Amino acid sequence: MGRILLHNAKVYVEKGVYAQAVLTDGGRIVKVGTNEEVLALKKDSDDVRDCGGKTLIPGLNDTHMHLFMFAETLNQAQIEGTVSIDDMIKRCKEFVSAHPQAAEHGIHAMGWNQDLFEGEKRIPNRHDLDKISTDYPIVLERICGHIYSCNTKAIEMMGVTADTPQPAGGEFEIGSDGYPNGIFKESATALANHVVPGFTKEDYRRILQDAQQYAFEHGLTSVQSNDIGTSSFRNQQEGFDLLKDMIAKGELKLRYGSQTCFENAEQLKEFLSKGEFAKGDYGEDPLFTIGAVKMFRDGSLGGRTALLREGYVPDRDNHGIEWNSMEEMRSFTKLAAEYGIPVVTHVIGDGAVESVIQAYEEAFVDGKNKNRNALIHCQITDAPLIDRIVKDDILVYAQPIFIDYDMTIVEPLCGAALAETSYAFGTLLKRGAHLSYGTDCPVESCNPFRNLYTAITRKGVNGEPEGGWYPKECVDRETAVDSYTYESAYAQFLEDRKGRIKEGYYADMVLMSNDIFTCPEREILDITSDLTIVRGEVVYQK
Repeated sequence: MGRILLHNAKVYVEKGVYAQAVLTDGGRIVKVGTNEEVLALKKDSDDVRDCGGKTLIPGLNDTHMHLFMFAETLNQAQIEGTVSIDDMIKRCKEFVSAHPQAAEHGIHAMGWNQDLFEGEKRIPNRHDLDKISTDYPIVLERICGHIYSCNTKAIEMMGVTADTPQPAGGEFEIGSDGYPNGIFKESATALANHVVPGFTKEDYRRILQDAQQYAFEHGLTSVQSNDIGTSSFRNQQEGFDLLKDMIAKGELKLRYGSQTCFENAEQLKEFLSKGEFAKGDYGEDPLFTIGAVKMFRDGSLGGRTALLREGYVPDRDNHGIEWNSMEEMRSFTKLAAEYGIPVVTHVIGDGAVESVIQAYEEAFVDGKNKNRNALIHCQITDAPLIDRIVKDDILVYAQPIFIDYDMTIVEPLCGAALAETSYAFGTLLKRGAHLSYGTDCPVESCNPFRNLYTAITRKGVNGEPEGGWYPKECVDRETAVDSYTYESAYAQFLEDRKGRIKEGYYADMVLMSNDIFTCPEREILDITSDLTIVRGEVVYQK
């Protein structure tokens, strides 16, 4: 790693503090100051760059996404944004025509959302997908990943019938004809995960390049990603080995923190006592780190599987679907606490938030959240739950971009009173909670500037509603950037060396195409990176 000298920039240091120039050496920032101060240290061998007055911020760090799954979606039928079931069918047929070899053994894709369909807003079933093909399996995931639609061939290959026992933490629907109708929810989706042959290890080596390139183009230098132990990579050690090998060969330059899933407490204990967690040694400035244990407490709001204490307004008897049980939550969190590793849990409904807080409290060390356990999403909350999160110092990994769609369904599904205290990401930050941003990509694009725009304005990407949705939750622009940088580093126990442009910190930086701190708010959506630096190395330049 050579030295890079950036000058004539607007360097964001921290709230209200800006500099002009930065010098990096050996992957670390060694000097931040005025142009004169930094240029005085210039050597002939330095890579010197005039930033033209543009704004330099720390590298952005997505605290929860699925990089492998994002790479998969870039290489599958593009069904996100479909406006009807017929449109989805049409796109899949076009994909088969254009990529016959890719579809030879079936189609598995992600992205439909029935709430965005024009006309009939229903979940696609096997009869719909049979219009694409009855000869090979088809598995199409809802954008949230918590509901799958499958064709008849896929159901046959699963061996599922009306007599098949319903899985714990999920369900598959039975049609009026007494046969599974192709709709699989929550843990039942696992029945369909391997019907269509997945990507091989070598496939991932190739397709991760596309995902990494997109990340760098949009200013992401770090991701905390949930891939290992999921449908993308069930064999955990193979997944860890692939990532480390790609880093060793210079194929992966994006910082990757693993949020790892486990089937049971025994598997987790093996991992902690004898597996990658026990034997991994990644050095002082690692690209790969073991991040956290990942769990799921409930489903999605749009799929009506999130756990709501009072049930859904249109159907008060529906309280959602429990994924990991409270028994599992308690055993996992207590075991993780013994080894000092965080637990991060998918919680969307208020019932999920409340119960996971309880499990965390029971596993606190000396009565405190010393392992920095976190709530991922943390969407539906009331005032007492917010008070409890703040009091317990429980971290929140939020996705502000979710309100782009969710603002249309929260009140109809949860009621006006609960909607007013939900997605309370601004309130949590103002009250001192540690809250960082992520996208849950590919549920949403991992483009961080869409996320930042939504956090700052509380508007959808269409600019509506005027004034913002519950505008009291808006944050200022510096706070938003801090939540994507410093707070994300805090979630990794790296706040003393990552997430700031300060001397001694990692040389991860992004020179933006526009100044996020002063540009008109609508222009935030169009910001990209002009220059992305990771570990003191230029990994992307426009």
